[in-house]
Amino acid sequence: MLDEIFNDTKEHMQKSIVALRRDYSTLRSGSVTTNIIDHIKVDYYGTPTAINQVANVIATDATTITITPWEKTMLNPVGKAIQEANIGVNPNNDGSVIKLFFPPMTTDQRKEIVKQAKGMTDKAKVAIRNIRKDANDKVKKLNKDKAINDDESKKAMDQIQKFTDEHVTECDTVFAKKEQDILKV
Repeated sequence: MLDEIFNDTKEHMQKSIVALRRDYSTLRSGSVTTNIIDHIKVDYYGTPTAINQVANVIATDATTITITPWEKTMLNPVGKAIQEANIGVNPNNDGSVIKLFFPPMTTDQRKEIVKQAKGMTDKAKVAIRNIRKDANDKVKKLNKDKAINDDESKKAMDQIQKFTDEHVTECDTVFAKKEQDILKV
């Protein structure tokens, strides 16, 4: 019973870390990555579709992303979707490809992105603490139902707190690495 709670708790906390890393991938750091446009959807025959599902997306250098739609008719909808997403650049459509030219980031922009990353980290920590609360509630219920005694309950909650501390520390480590990456010129 307790092992199942421990395994579920660790698994869910680890998923929070994975989600945090995925969120970080949408932030711009020293050089641009194609992940910046992952969340942008384009209308593809009435269905909201990710741009990388209707076009070839390549980071050609540290400041440029090139998007080559598989169908020429998708050039304008892709350009419009990027413009509406307000990612900080205007799409340049040359009739066959769309290029996104990202200017080098200023110090203020870097600090702003670090703030966004910090917010994402804080959300992940809240999620981890909520997982801890759910796990502790399950342990308390087992104790109340007399499935475990008070000592086992205390040990289980201590173990859950240990998992929580480990994952919160991992969040801080991941944030520190991302912050370095963002602030590196």
